This record gives sequence, structure tokens and C-alpha cells, in this order.
Amino acid sequence: MSNLTRIGVALDAELLDKFDELIEQRGYQNRSEAFRDLIRNELVEESWKSPDSEVVGSVTLVYNHHVRLLNDKLLDVQHDHHNAILSTLHVHLDHENCLEVLLIKGKAGEVSRIANALISTKGVKHGRLTLSSVGKNLQ
Repeated sequence: MSNLTRIGVALDAELLDKFDELIEQRGYQNRSEAFRDLIRNELVEESWKSPDSEVVGSVTLVYNHHVRLLNDKLLDVQHDHHNAILSTLHVHLDHENCLEVLLIKGKAGEVSRIANALISTKGVKHGRLTLSSVGKNLQ
């Protein structure tokens, strides 16, 4: 960061104390880096609102693999979108339940549609899409 600009921020003392506790728990060396991360996070989340923005993320699924044809349906969605799905991890949680994590990359709208198709498949007990930036526009 060669072009740093200093700013002043007025905060309530109690709010600042809570923020200091949080950044200490998270291991930040100083407030500046914590503020930078908060700002980056908001900018990244704002970028997801554009369906054409490039994102990466993970789709986490927990499901009962005994549900009839569920594995086939999940695999069909994955194969239909093989260009967007970078990798998968499959873990057997117990005799019935599996955890599957898919790494995915593409335009935000497409990634959301793929995640929704997987998560809404009958037999999936829980699913979540977690997005991030591809990092091109982050400082």
C-alpha cells in the first residue's frame, strides 16, 4: 500500500472498546488493518449484487445419501455446470449423512443459480453458499 491516506473516525467509547476486544480476539495487530478488512468485506458483498460480477465460493451440502436418486441428481447438476465447479470434497459423516463441499467460480448470478439448484434438491438437509471475490479489484 504505497498511497496511504489517514482519516479520523469518531466513535462512542463503549463501541470502540468492543471493537478493540473483537480485533484482539481475531488477532489483528492494529485497528487500521481491522478497518481495512471491514471495508473490503462490504465492498466484496456489494459486488455480489451485480449478477455479472466474477466470484468464487463454496457450496456446502449436508444430505442423507439414502434418499432415492439424490446422489444422481446432485451429480447431474454438477456435470451440467462442470465449467463452474472447480473441485468437490465428499465426507461420510455417519452411516446416513454426507457432507459435500463444492468450490465454484463464475458470474454471481450463475453461481447463485447453481447453488440454489443443489441446495433445493429434495433430500438435502442443509445447504449454504459462501461467496468471495476473485481478488482482482481488492487493495
